[in-house]
Formats: sequence, structure tokens, C-alpha cells
Amino acid sequence: MSGAGEGKKLIGKADVYIHEKGKSQARITHIDIELDELNDIIKPGETTYCGSKEGGVFLGLKKEMIERAEKLIKKKKIN
Repeated sequence: MSGAGEGKKLIGKADVYIHEKGKSQARITHIDIELDELNDIIKPGETTYCGSKEGGVFLGLKKEMIERAEKLIKKKKIN
């Protein structure tokens, strides 16, 4: 895990769960990343892709999601 670095903006601390198939309406076992600020970037119902990296994962963003993320950085003056 690389941690903080130039160009990385912390938006919060997420709750991360393995959501087991058949429990709480899950049709397949999956990972939930719960952080309200993510919905300012990736709207409910939109899809994106996820990849792995050393120590974690990354979420790839589509053009409109990138625009929202950049607005969020400016709006909240995230360091």
C-alpha cells in the first residue's frame, strides 16, 4: 500500500465489508465500500471498473465521474 502522496486527496474513511450471498438481499458474494462521498463521484446505478494494486484496489472512473471528482476536490478544497 503506497499511502498518502502527491496528488492523492483523502475524502474519508470507508467501511468495507464482504457481503455474503443470500444475506441482506445479496445475490452474489461481493465487496461493499460504504462512503457517502463516493456517491458524489459515482452515482447510484452507474458502473465502473475495479483493479488490484499492491495493498489494495483502485476504482477506474469514466469521463463524467472524473469531472465530478475534480469538482469535489475544488468544492471541498481537499488537500
